[in-house]
Amino acid sequence: MTKILCRYEGDLHCEAEHSFSGVKLHTDAPLDHDGLGETFSPTDLLATALGTCILTVMGITAKRRGWNLGEVKADVEKIMTVEGPRRIEALEVNLTMPDGLTDDQLCLLRKVVNTCPVKRNLEPSININLLWA
Repeated sequence: MTKILCRYEGDLHCEAEHSFSGVKLHTDAPLDHDGLGETFSPTDLLATALGTCILTVMGITAKRRGWNLGEVKADVEKIMTVEGPRRIEALEVNLTMPDGLTDDQLCLLRKVVNTCPVKRNLEPSININLLWA
């Protein structure tokens, strides 16, 4: 079981440490919510989790089939609510696929993104739009 050890550092900054690797990351509240926006906000990390999960699932699919996936990009735009309780209203993921993949490979990759655990956990409470380029 993975543990993430989180610690409040003061002034709206936090540190999170991955228990197995010891890798640390830091968060700050966003500018529009009393922070300095010096690094990822907690909701930025949720958007990051979606983008990296989608790419990881694609990478696993390619690796298991012996494909060279190349460089796939996922640019994630986080859209916050403007009224009511503060929450993520939508995440828009612009996926850029590399040249050289066959139609069958692209079709399978478009399917497997729906198996991303982060995506499955966020839907339907957050609107997730996948845009393919």
